[in-house]
Amino acid sequence: MNKEGYITFCPIAKACEILEPRWTLLVLCEMWHGSTRFNDIRRGVPAMSPTLLSKRLKELELHGLVKRTHDSAAGEIHYTLTETAMELEPIAMELANWAHRNIDTDVKLERLDARVLMWNMRRKVNISALPRGRRCVIQFIYPELPEVERHYWIVARPGLPIDLCTVDPGQEVDLYITADLRATTSAWMGYSTLAAEVAREKISLVGDQRLIHSMGEWMVRSRYASVPRKCDVAA
Repeated sequence: MNKEGYITFCPIAKACEILEPRWTLLVLCEMWHGSTRFNDIRRGVPAMSPTLLSKRLKELELHGLVKRTHDSAAGEIHYTLTETAMELEPIAMELANWAHRNIDTDVKLERLDARVLMWNMRRKVNISALPRGRRCVIQFIYPELPEVERHYWIVARPGLPIDLCTVDPGQEVDLYITADLRATTSAWMGYSTLAAEVAREKISLVGDQRLIHSMGEWMVRSRYASVPRKCDVAA
């Protein structure tokens, strides 16, 4: 879009001038999910270059949607959402619900990204359903991916937030999950079910039997999984 925008007073056009630049809504979405530091926001949009992310954050700050603050004690920069940005969240979520209901499943599963999937799965893990009082390590393996993108470790420690590692943390693994990326994405998003993908041998579980049997409890699916869809579930 050129710098002049749509050259109209239409409120929808004005909203688009702010929100249409590529990645803008995805950056906001990551922030609605709680990320405030630059590197955390980037982990939610890993295909976005640091330079472009910095540019979009500056634009959002200029438009009054994001506030940049410096924590001198911690030596960190934080990006927080303004009331205007928070007012936009339910509108964006309804747009996402519309897409989930109406866009064909095969289309939505065309472009998969294990980094985005695992980052979002990590934030939905139900800590209370994991073994209590000890560290728990769950390794996901996607054999079809290149070696450098194949392994992810979810690490849960008592009293600490769930961590996601892309480098071996060097700790004993409680559960190995070897899976097809499409199948895992489909099950987590609600296009299919975990049980169905395990039955199809698209997902294999080896390790702690308690974690295997309670997987449906600790691996909480995407919020969109409960949204009724008009399109058929992918085979």
